[in-house]
Amino acid sequence: MRLLVLGTGVMAKNQLARFPLIDGVTVVGAVDTDPERLSAFADKFNIEKRFLSLEEAIAWGEFDAATNVTPDRIHHPTTMALIAAGKHVFCEKPLAENYAKALEMTEAAEKAGVINMVNLTYRNVAPLQRAREMVLAGELGTIRHVEASYLQSWLVSRAWGDWRTESTWLWRLSTGHGSNGVLGDVGIHILDFAAYGAATDIDHVFARLKTFNKAPGGQIGEYLLDANDSFTMSVDFANGALGVIHASRWATGHLNELKLRIYGERGSLEVIHRPSGSELHGCLGEGVETATWTQIEVEPVATNYERFAEAVASGIQPDPNFRHAANLQKVLDLAMVTERERRELKV
Repeated sequence: MRLLVLGTGVMAKNQLARFPLIDGVTVVGAVDTDPERLSAFADKFNIEKRFLSLEEAIAWGEFDAATNVTPDRIHHPTTMALIAAGKHVFCEKPLAENYAKALEMTEAAEKAGVINMVNLTYRNVAPLQRAREMVLAGELGTIRHVEASYLQSWLVSRAWGDWRTESTWLWRLSTGHGSNGVLGDVGIHILDFAAYGAATDIDHVFARLKTFNKAPGGQIGEYLLDANDSFTMSVDFANGALGVIHASRWATGHLNELKLRIYGERGSLEVIHRPSGSELHGCLGEGVETATWTQIEVEPVATNYERFAEAVASGIQPDPNFRHAANLQKVLDLAMVTERERRELKV
């Protein structure tokens, strides 16, 4: 697979630590509108072909697939251009700013017959994959209740940088700079974490969003700090289970933690993912009577990067695809509506 990198920011660097290690993958070009950033990135990863616009890269055309690592609002126009050129696309999350654009991208990719995949990175968490297998195998019986959380503390701690002075973080707090807050940033991750792990879809949603005052006048320089910092969400799942999902950037003591608990009539599972590692715990069999939890050993799984490369080689569409990400975006869009209208909505 000859791969083009579209966008050369932080996530592109993370991806380039993975893609070149896959057999059969060659990074053949990079695109960025900032010439200095493009040059530094291409030099670092020994990329010969460099383009200041996607149009130039498409005109050159000597690539099979592109990884789209542009800012969120740029995903739609650039992905549509790549699809029109017949290129396979690996897109960062969220797929688009809203469901309408995400659906347009989905239908275009499906019509063109190109491989399309969204980098929901926590699909790489092996305990999540194992939990889903156990749910599908019926080891928990009927699922009754699900709880999931995505907790970060970068509004409290400077472990990732200082949001008060760094634009890298400030834009995430401002709707005027393209942010939909913590809901738009990590909401898609925790919705996927919950629904994928519990092996079901979200059917109804009701959400509450909260923006806390963080600076005098709610503004720092050009950044109006009006994006949501925390959300809570109650959901109904298609399998009949009830769910509670929440996320916050004010979770002191949690740098970046995802947690999923799945409660069934015959047993329960807990998935925890932190920067230090991932774990799967189960309360199963005789342990149900004594509320005894044990750690479950899990084998490694293929990464999204590996599965995308394999899909391009085989022509077999992998998951998570554009349609899945678009459906999650629909839930996020409706969550915003439920906050305004204070009522539950059917997905």
